[in-house]
Amino acid sequence: QVQLVESGGGLVQAGGPLRLSCASSGRTIGIYAMGWFRQAPGKEREFVATISWSDGSENYADSVKGRFTISRDNTKNTDTVYLQMNSLKPEDTAVYYCTAGADGKATNPGSFGSWGQGTQVTVSS
Repeated sequence: QVQLVESGGGLVQAGGPLRLSCASSGRTIGIYAMGWFRQAPGKEREFVATISWSDGSENYADSVKGRFTISRDNTKNTDTVYLQMNSLKPEDTAVYYCTAGADGKATNPGSFGSWGQGTQVTVSS
């Protein structure tokens, strides 16, 4: 099974940037996409963005389009996925989870089988 480790969360003022990283290791058979979900207190886990291995296509939630960018680096024989977050808003505050799965177009958490431990992002107003 693939292991995922997130980093880069923290406290940032509204309007500022933050970049999250997710390093993968272990068995990646059957993994064709990686991405990010987030979960705010008292809310369900929601889709943020994914990137597909086959064609590099990116998929974003409407709430982050134009502000967030997902990218992938596999130059060191390991996959690392980044989430560059710009123009952050207080409503972006959540625990952000890295995930890996087979379908880069999926937006349902149940479609992804591997998850990181999460990293907290807090945006102050």
